[in-house]
Formats: sequence, structure tokens, C-alpha cells
Amino acid sequence: KGETLGLVGESGCGKSTLAKMLLGLLAPTSGNVLVNGREIDPTRRKALARSVQPIFQDPYSSLNPRRTVADIVGVPLRLHRVGTHAEQSKRVKDMLDLVGMPERTHSQHPNQLSGGQRQRVAIARALVLRPEILICDEPTSALDVSVQAQILNLLLDLKAEFGLTYLFISHDLGVVEHLVDRVAVMHRGRIVEHGTREQIFARPEHTYTRMLLASALTPEPG
Repeated sequence: KGETLGLVGESGCGKSTLAKMLLGLLAPTSGNVLVNGREIDPTRRKALARSVQPIFQDPYSSLNPRRTVADIVGVPLRLHRVGTHAEQSKRVKDMLDLVGMPERTHSQHPNQLSGGQRQRVAIARALVLRPEILICDEPTSALDVSVQAQILNLLLDLKAEFGLTYLFISHDLGVVEHLVDRVAVMHRGRIVEHGTREQIFARPEHTYTRMLLASALTPEPG
């Protein structure tokens, strides 16, 4: 609880499939998925959603283009019947303020926002139910580098404020090193190495982990 676990590996190795299983959207072919010691039942996804929420990779396709920002963020509250209409409106406004969305944007539609703003809306929607765990599936890969830094710092601030636990899925090792406490390395659908950030980046043991780290571009050209 309160940690950030980074899941890294090349495209197609199964990272997003694992995320779908953790969200109860796919049933595992073998083994069990536990949250706080209890097994995830795919038939009880609605109950699971109160404690586990996703932030998807593409902030544009994950938002309903027909709804306003405030409406999008308020959908989970209405679906789970949390509070009165007035309480829902206040929580939506507070959450949008918290992620840095000015009030003038609350009545806008996703196509009127920048990529960074859309991802902030997605984060607000994920947090509005006050979950314990966020599954972040490459949440910055579709953004410019400068905007990536803003979103990553926002995620760090929100983690500290709400005591969140993150599963952060990424193929960007620089981002992972900046953000996580522990790292799991996936290769062909299996976790081949797992350890603290310092262990994985300074003393990798598995051949695939060493190859993955060697493939990352370094800021020191020499």
C-alpha cells in the first residue's frame, strides 16, 4: 500500500493484458488476482471499481466526445449513486480544481482541450470515487515531453495527498526510474525479474533486463 510498482517490457509482451485482468475486464487463464487478499470476481466489476481505477494510454479515445468535462468526471458518481446531485457537483468541481483544470474548461468538450488537459480530466475521473489503487497504462506516452513532466509530477502529488498505490505500466525506462519504488520486468507474458528500483537499474540480473536497459537512450551522448 502506498507504493508505485513499475511494469516494464517491450510492446506485445502482455503488459496491457495484465492491466485488464487486474481491472476485472479479463479473466486469467490460470492463477488468481487478489486485491487486499480477496480474489477479483469478474462478475462483480462494479464493486471492484470503487477500489481500483484505470488511467488509459490515449486521453482522447478514453473520453466521451459528446459529454462535457464535468459530465465525464461525474459519471462514476452517478453510476455508483454516490451522494446527492449537489454533492456530486461539488466533488466533481473539487477534483477538477485539484488536477489543475480551470473552471472555464468544465463546460467544454474533449475536442476543445489539449492532450495534457484531456489526461488531467482522465485522472480526475479515475480519482473521483476515491479509489485505493490506480492502474496507469502508459498514461504519458501520447503526450509531448514537456506535458509528460507535468502529468508525472501531478501523479506524484496526488499519490502523496491520497495515499494511493500505483501500478505504472510503461516502456519508457526514464519515466519508470523517476516515478516508481519497485520494478517488475515482463517478457513474453511472464515476470522475469522483480526488485527495488535501485536493484533493477543498478544491478540487473536477468539477461532480458540488461538488454532492455541497454536499449534505452542515455542523455550523455559520450
